[in-house]
Amino acid sequence: MSDSFKNIVAHSKEYGYIFQSSEIYDGLSATYDYGPMGVLLKNNIRDFWWKSMVQLHDNISGIDAAIFMHPKTWQASGHVDAFNDPLIDNKDSKKRYRADVLVEEHIEKIKGKIAKEVKKAAKRFGDDFDEAKFLAEHPRAQRYQKEIEEISAELARCMNDNDLEGLGKLIEDLGIPDPVSGSRNWTEVRQFNLMFSTQLGTVAGKEAKLYLRPETAQGIFVNFLNVANTTRARIPFGIAQTGKAFRNEIIARQFIFRMREFEQMEMQYFVRPGDEMKWYKYWREFRMKWHRALGTPAENLRFHEHESLAHYANAAVDIEFEFPFGFKELEGIHSRTDYDLGRHQEFSGKKLQYFDHELNESYVPYVVETSIGLDRMFLALLTQAYQEDEVPDAGGKASKRLVLKLHPALAPIKCAVLPLVKNKEELTEKATEIFNDLRFAFDCQYDEKDTIGRRYRRQDAIGTPYCITVDFETLEDNQVTIRERDSLEQHRIPISEVESVVRKRTSMTNLLRSLNAK
Repeated sequence: MSDSFKNIVAHSKEYGYIFQSSEIYDGLSATYDYGPMGVLLKNNIRDFWWKSMVQLHDNISGIDAAIFMHPKTWQASGHVDAFNDPLIDNKDSKKRYRADVLVEEHIEKIKGKIAKEVKKAAKRFGDDFDEAKFLAEHPRAQRYQKEIEEISAELARCMNDNDLEGLGKLIEDLGIPDPVSGSRNWTEVRQFNLMFSTQLGTVAGKEAKLYLRPETAQGIFVNFLNVANTTRARIPFGIAQTGKAFRNEIIARQFIFRMREFEQMEMQYFVRPGDEMKWYKYWREFRMKWHRALGTPAENLRFHEHESLAHYANAAVDIEFEFPFGFKELEGIHSRTDYDLGRHQEFSGKKLQYFDHELNESYVPYVVETSIGLDRMFLALLTQAYQEDEVPDAGGKASKRLVLKLHPALAPIKCAVLPLVKNKEELTEKATEIFNDLRFAFDCQYDEKDTIGRRYRRQDAIGTPYCITVDFETLEDNQVTIRERDSLEQHRIPISEVESVVRKRTSMTNLLRSLNAK
């Protein structure tokens, strides 16, 4: 981990966002618990996603499918036979890696070399620098780009053909070292199935074998007709779901980025065959708009087109976020054709077709999927929000503060009520009265411990957007001071207006309006 990422991880524990699971027993690898602040932020992210998908679209409904499903579900989906990761071990360090990720990280290093060339040229030519022309004409940059294209093509071929020997040879030919030891003493590449299995009942047997679901999408597909019939949905329509999924990740790292137990937010959009590209484009743009609405800078997000498509897809793109460890997948948008419903129709023997009254015919709908990891989204927002800046202290000197500049609509605590001093009964009584009134409207805190400056810093550190200070003037004019987290501006407002002011500034409504969904 980089030092900045280590600071984020430490901050998460200190302020009640994320704890190591089973920590008193030395923890369980790649599993984490969400603390008092973390569970509130996680709920708010989920709520924003749900409202933006289900509430703002009149043709999307939600479900909550069971984690356990009939074993044939996973045979039909292809997970039993093909849900594998190619793994490789280093004989010297005894570390295990995903072989494809090693190659992808090698490609990123080459991209970094191109970026360095661009940076040097930009510094040399100043305002006259034309990056596009430079990349098209500079010999070294062109050589790097050609190398990237050749490696990417071979990686895609190996993955599509399940050519493990070829993937191992690619790693060997590129001279990729173990990131830990620097050794190039690798084993052969092997496949590892990622599904957790368990038994139904007390008697173990082939027919009683169950799996913890590795994704939530299949629960949507098997309920396609149930939802279509009960909601009287007309094509196009969507089904949304959030919930836990489980993958036996051997290579789980980077905090909550890759875990064995995680939560997904998925929506499957059912369309007429032939219309899928229109809706694929719509959801691609809408989902990027959703991320940008939270204040994420454009340079921290990018589309990554899939160079190799899954056998069931005819288009796929990832929305990537720049984490402290580089650009990584945050969300996927995929055009899955009719593969999923077709497979479940085949394995179940039940027709999973839609009768289109306008066309007067039945067909298996095509599907456009949006899938985002809630935990990854949590980490992206935490990464983006964590900042160290300087603010004036009580004596007017600059002092450092740690602050989480979370979007007010997602912040765990919307406001904190603080009496100016602790040992004045009239102030604490008034502050408690205000707090007890506000807690009916939103999550808030009451804090009277330590100096007012330290309490401000504590609220900044957990991301509270507004602090309400009750002072001696409050007892005379029934007004309080409201302090804004990011700008540090302070204003006097009547006590009677506190709820409406904080509600307006922290409401999710304006955030949703910005999406302008139809």
